[in-house]
Amino acid sequence: MYRLITLFIVLSVTLLTSGCANNDWRTASREPAGIASIPSEDNRAIIEVYAADAFSWRGWFAVHPWVAIKDKGADEYTVYEVVGWQVKRGLSAIREFNTETPDRYWYGSKPELILSIKGDKAVELIPKIKLAIQTYPWANEYSVFPGPNSNTFVAWIGKQVPELELDLPFSAIGSGYADNTN
Repeated sequence: MYRLITLFIVLSVTLLTSGCANNDWRTASREPAGIASIPSEDNRAIIEVYAADAFSWRGWFAVHPWVAIKDKGADEYTVYEVVGWQVKRGLSAIREFNTETPDRYWYGSKPELILSIKGDKAVELIPKIKLAIQTYPWANEYSVFPGPNSNTFVAWIGKQVPELELDLPFSAIGSGYADNTN
């Protein structure tokens, strides 16, 4: 029995520590996955939500989601996500940046497209999404579990803009934290 327990522990540790193809975030892939429309080739307004396995062993249990918005005629997407390292530096948890490739790998993990809305409906919903981002109540907080975290952020946007009909995956741990508002 002792051997069986020891074998289980060794296998569990091995699996958990190998949860990411690259154990160094500095060299992990951040290449585009080829999912998103190229802004110069698509003039429409676009809203997309992506999720990829969280970095390292956390990817066995959870995803990291982000929202990408491209206004009609824009040359780039604006990507919004929540990351804990920003809070540790005294910054807002909300990270915003512009890019032509919002579908980049999340530190070695290929993203999945969770939601895509293009055209007139995107034009209508983009201002509502931007307002939801501005009113996110946990912009200066971050906790892996139970939240608020990156999943809480995207779930919050979905709650504030129900027209998105956003359905996060089961592994969006912390998404339920968005229900904790007064």
